[in-house]
Amino acid sequence: VGWPGSLPVFVCVLSVVSFSVFTPMFTWRFNTSVPLFLRYGIFERCRELVEAGFDVRQPDKENVTLLHWAAINNRIDLVKYYISKGGVVDQLGGDLNSTPLHWATRQGHLSMVVQLMKYGADPSLIDGEGCSCVHLAAQFGHTSIVAYLIAKGQDVDMMDQNGMTPLMWAAYRTHSVDPTRLLLTFNVSVNLGDKYHKNTALHWAVLAGNTTVISLLLDANANVDAQNIKGETPLDLAKQRKNVWMINHLQEAWQAKGHDSPSYLKRLKMDKKVMLATPFLVIWLVGFIADLDIDSWLIKGLMYAGVWVTVQCLSKYSWKSDPGIIKASEEQKKKTIVELAETGSLDLSIFCSTCLIRKPIRSKHCAVCNRCIAKFDHHCPWVGNCVGSGNHRYFMGYLFFLLCMICWMIYGCICYWRIHCATSYAKDGFWLYLTQIASCSPWMFWMFLNSIFHFMWVAVLIMCQLYQIAALGITTNERMNARRYKHFKVTATSIESPFNHGCIRNLIDFFEIRCCGLIRPVAVDWTTQYTIEYDQTSGSGYQLV
Repeated sequence: VGWPGSLPVFVCVLSVVSFSVFTPMFTWRFNTSVPLFLRYGIFERCRELVEAGFDVRQPDKENVTLLHWAAINNRIDLVKYYISKGGVVDQLGGDLNSTPLHWATRQGHLSMVVQLMKYGADPSLIDGEGCSCVHLAAQFGHTSIVAYLIAKGQDVDMMDQNGMTPLMWAAYRTHSVDPTRLLLTFNVSVNLGDKYHKNTALHWAVLAGNTTVISLLLDANANVDAQNIKGETPLDLAKQRKNVWMINHLQEAWQAKGHDSPSYLKRLKMDKKVMLATPFLVIWLVGFIADLDIDSWLIKGLMYAGVWVTVQCLSKYSWKSDPGIIKASEEQKKKTIVELAETGSLDLSIFCSTCLIRKPIRSKHCAVCNRCIAKFDHHCPWVGNCVGSGNHRYFMGYLFFLLCMICWMIYGCICYWRIHCATSYAKDGFWLYLTQIASCSPWMFWMFLNSIFHFMWVAVLIMCQLYQIAALGITTNERMNARRYKHFKVTATSIESPFNHGCIRNLIDFFEIRCCGLIRPVAVDWTTQYTIEYDQTSGSGYQLV
């Protein structure tokens, strides 16, 4: 053969050798019935071969079709093309006898899952291991796929052929808060047992040493007394594994069930009238004990300890106003999941896997209250509630009047000492003066110290809040975590907020000042604001949409 005729052959051989030597990351199989470029999705070459007569339904020697390879590599363009050429969307194949949807689910390709289901793929089909897609998604920790499948109608308590539910698989395989937290939000049955071992999700979490999930399940009132087919409770399994952390937490949960607690104590805990009276009662008791005609301070100390213990028991519950809780019905939650998934936006940065809602801008999920709060500022331990769009200005009013009351209390104490206490401050000095006023009325001295302490933190808090509201136009959460949010420009010395309209306008909008209609504040419903669009022609610099 002459050189010109052999040149193409030489080039082809050289190409194959080069590919085998210099690209070892690819698996080149000369004896397979499906060429490599069909597996890895070189679209134009794939289309040429299919148009030339290659059957898209033809599996390779491992019984894997082109649709499987396109699904596992997340090639949506090829999936659409193969199905248009007769590809079977639910064809089983591979060692696990799985559908392309199973393959996409294992890899966590949400966009591919959405696309295949649009073409009629059935997520309830089981693979060779007896698992449907929702079980696979839970096993591999693909939270967004779990959410999408349930929103599309998959049963949250669906059992696979081994009687395992998605929650059991998540507890056993996924050592993170999700997808367990998401499944719990969908009102999953926490205390179901599997078909063969009768293990609950808590059993499986203990077997896997999954401490994160154990905490979530205990918070969801998982039954710590549940027994498996061998009569073992989760606590028994923890003791077998000699895991101190698990043993302690399960024992605490068992004791917290309170079956042996007197009924009157339970009623006392839930009595909100008692909670309203508690602060007044405590202040009175502290002063009353100090004023008792008892020489032994040991006895008084024990009485104070009793008051403290009582307050700790009663303060477990408190009144809570709505700080701007973002609410949605079950139907709305599922609709949101489907819409976000099908638009490629089901990202956990904008979707709360606990509340199952799209998070509005400036909102945050409070780990203490376990709910999403619009325009979240902070969780206040003093009032036992979050501060957000619904109650922030009332919180500022509370701080202002609290500060006024504290100042009035301090003034009242000083007036009392002037009138009722014999003191010699000018003669004997400050320290003896303290002894004299403390001896004159221990109760009044206690009230003064209490007022001074609260004056310091209330004054600092109200100044910080006013500075953030008026000068910066941001919340406490935004100030602390500004670098996490794309809409803030953060430098070493400043934070540029798109919500800052100037000191006066910030105050007017925040407090909704109207002055009999002379001023028009801009009222924003932060529970429904999801994005910011910058508007160069607008005086505010942005528009909320």
